[in-house]
Amino acid sequence: MNASVAIQSLPEAANDEELIRIVDQVIDYIKSTGLNYYVGPFETAIEGDYDELMDIVKECQHIAIRAGAPSVAAYIKVTYRPEGEVLTIEKKVTKHHQ
Repeated sequence: MNASVAIQSLPEAANDEELIRIVDQVIDYIKSTGLNYYVGPFETAIEGDYDELMDIVKECQHIAIRAGAPSVAAYIKVTYRPEGEVLTIEKKVTKHHQ
């Protein structure tokens, strides 16, 4: 695993229920990738290969639009180490959830 990303998807929505419905579809897509992920209150972290993660980030935007959002913004954080491993989600957060 040479990369991790955190994505906060911000679809335009008429109300909170619609916003949650669209974001849930984006999260369902992330779950379907089979990669290790962690859903937080503001963003979802995903671990994997850099190129695959960039494709997933791109598809998240398409998912939100197909779910009915007229527009979508996103905040993306990327950690990339082409010749090694990045810190895992587990190493970063497990000690805080015991």
